[in-house]
Amino acid sequence: MKKFNVLGIFLILLMVLAGCSTEKPAAAEPNAAPAETPVVEEPKEDEFNPQILFNGSSTLAPVMASISTNFIEGNVTWDKVDASFPEKNIAIYVSAGGSGQGVKSVIDQTSDFGMVARTVKDTEKEQLPELKEFKVGIDALTLGVNPNNPVLTVKNNLTKDEIIKIFSGEFKTWKDLDASLPDKEIIVVTRDIGGGAHEVFQSKVMGDVQVKADAIQAPSMGALVTKIIENEYAIGYASFGVVNQNIGKVATLSVDGVEASEENIINGSYIIQRPLIAIFNGELTAPQQAFMDYVMSEEGLAVVESMGFVPVK
Repeated sequence: MKKFNVLGIFLILLMVLAGCSTEKPAAAEPNAAPAETPVVEEPKEDEFNPQILFNGSSTLAPVMASISTNFIEGNVTWDKVDASFPEKNIAIYVSAGGSGQGVKSVIDQTSDFGMVARTVKDTEKEQLPELKEFKVGIDALTLGVNPNNPVLTVKNNLTKDEIIKIFSGEFKTWKDLDASLPDKEIIVVTRDIGGGAHEVFQSKVMGDVQVKADAIQAPSMGALVTKIIENEYAIGYASFGVVNQNIGKVATLSVDGVEASEENIINGSYIIQRPLIAIFNGELTAPQQAFMDYVMSEEGLAVVESMGFVPVK
């Protein structure tokens, strides 16, 4: 039993790392090609399936992997979850490939659940006639800079118009933002242009104005924050949760006078925010429902909060 427990946790972490670790420089990533989905045998009709597959958002994947690990450690076999279930080892696989890939994997039936860090589009809902959404938390896109960036000594707030000018390339140096700042190039860091985070930033802030073509496109939020940590003159829309995981290494700026705080995210006054959702199409099996009940429980949502995001309570 103990061997499986360790193996199960290893598989979960392996799948997440496979989807999160590869970084490409400025080239656009084709919506973060997903980690290879494990080959599993399709259970026969009415046969108990001990495996659950998640695919999608690289922001939500580590959260779901951590919750899955706790679930496996606490139960190991399904009969410990519910006495009516058989004594089969619990197997939960979590792979990261981006929100769009998460939705596609549910449409294509290559995974059970999709992890999405944005709202589900109407065009996607048309292909998911029995869509079920489990909103586990809320994330915000903060304006993150290196703590040594001199902008922090001049202003701690950016207007929406200033953000547009920075990310579009109209402001090329920090001196363009404020005459007292150094004549140093503004290094703009974004997620991949085709990803869910960028869609949120585009719709909430940029509107019809496009981000400059030579912006650095990071393949994950972790990679984006790393770029900010490494470069004194960088700025990027950093995940609230990931920033909270790197306290002291990233500083954030208010937007139109509103700080990206948990209170302002919950009351909606901080506008650059997005939901963290697990989606499913159809009717959940008994073990799938049991696991999602755990995800949405106080214990599951405590993991969401511990990883820096705002849980849905």
